[in-house]
Amino acid sequence: MILNTGTRTDIPSFFHKWFLKRIDEGFVCSRNPYNNEIYKYEINPKVVDCICFCSKNPRPLVKHLDEISEYNQFWFITLNPYGKDIEANVPDYKKVIRTFRDVSDTLSNDAIAWRYDPIFITEKYNLDFHIDKFEEIASELCDYTSDCTISFIDLYKKVLRNFPDAKEVTRGEQLIIGENFSRIAQKYDIKMKTCVEGTLLDQFGFDSSGCMTKQVLEKAIGNTLKVPRGKYKNRQCNCLMGRDIGAYNTCMHGCKYCYANANMKLVKKNQKLHNPDSPLLIGEVKEGDVVKEVNEPSFIDAQQKLI
Repeated sequence: MILNTGTRTDIPSFFHKWFLKRIDEGFVCSRNPYNNEIYKYEINPKVVDCICFCSKNPRPLVKHLDEISEYNQFWFITLNPYGKDIEANVPDYKKVIRTFRDVSDTLSNDAIAWRYDPIFITEKYNLDFHIDKFEEIASELCDYTSDCTISFIDLYKKVLRNFPDAKEVTRGEQLIIGENFSRIAQKYDIKMKTCVEGTLLDQFGFDSSGCMTKQVLEKAIGNTLKVPRGKYKNRQCNCLMGRDIGAYNTCMHGCKYCYANANMKLVKKNQKLHNPDSPLLIGEVKEGDVVKEVNEPSFIDAQQKLI
């Protein structure tokens, strides 16, 4: 089983105590955001092939990496050079760079990747800004990872509500970003990727197959995976999204471009419902709730270990 902690919220940053409690107790419950069903997943190294983390501030959980060292891990750390006007509660990117390096040193370069995401263009955050900052960060991370994934802002209704000045990145702007980022990445031996962005940037050497593909996770864990066809696929990419244990409307970073939060008022309300001892991230399992146990096996192919 692939356990995903990060497409709905930032568990390493805000819920690390809860997560470590779930590790200790050997199971976790997750409420389906679309039909309110609750799924129960076993957590132990025999069935969890990889835990996937996505975070903008992984430091709180990184301090406890020794407590989850028996688990294979893949870390996606978002490092953007935006200010507090865009990412209100995200630490300065230079601090996150130090944490990124710590994770890489503890695990390996293969078990961590960089996200520069999402890219948007304003008078302040113009093309020159992105190109200059991308090279600055690439120079700091090149010895600690080999992969970087970028994406361009998606103007969902909730994004426009919280970021009314946001505009689509034009095709011409995307081409300028792609060409320059590719040039810089080659200089620092970093492989560039996009995910659910089409193939426009493939002409510059980008890999558009996805950011958490089977190949990416196999490299991270050092084993081949025999995942049944169609398993974990819910997007127009080749990513293995896994079993997500997060919850929408819970991330306190307050990023203007966030697609996972409707508004901060709802986030603060949900934060009050969080109990570190509950099997659910938000709220409790109540009488009348139907809990479905998901008994998913390991997908590691013991016969074909990667060299």
